[in-house]
Amino acid sequence: QVHLVESGGGLVQAGASLRLSCAASGRTFSSYGLGWFRQAPGKEREFVAAIRRNEVDTYYGDSAKGRFTISRDNAVNTVYLQMNSLEPEDTAVYYCAAVEDIGFNNWRSHYVYDYWGQGTQVTVSS
Repeated sequence: QVHLVESGGGLVQAGASLRLSCAASGRTFSSYGLGWFRQAPGKEREFVAAIRRNEVDTYYGDSAKGRFTISRDNAVNTVYLQMNSLEPEDTAVYYCAAVEDIGFNNWRSHYVYDYWGQGTQVTVSS
């Protein structure tokens, strides 16, 4: 069982940066793959980024490439999402998610993740 709690969201102007954090409980955090997704009102949940247990393999959605960076610190059971050059289109609730990393997986699909946080709101004004 993994309990996830996101933080770091807020209201910023276009061009600003934010770093989201997701703190996880559980002794087996290092064995999980972790993802960030977002959902804007009236839209489907969208893949943002994912990182595997090895801390090296990362994946990004098209909207995140070149602007966002996912990282994790297994020593403190936390995954991060550094977001730069934010745009109004980035406004959404951002969720972190976890699934045990036992091999190949479709990290871009929200269906494969077993555990979810409650989300943190990011609002970017123009």
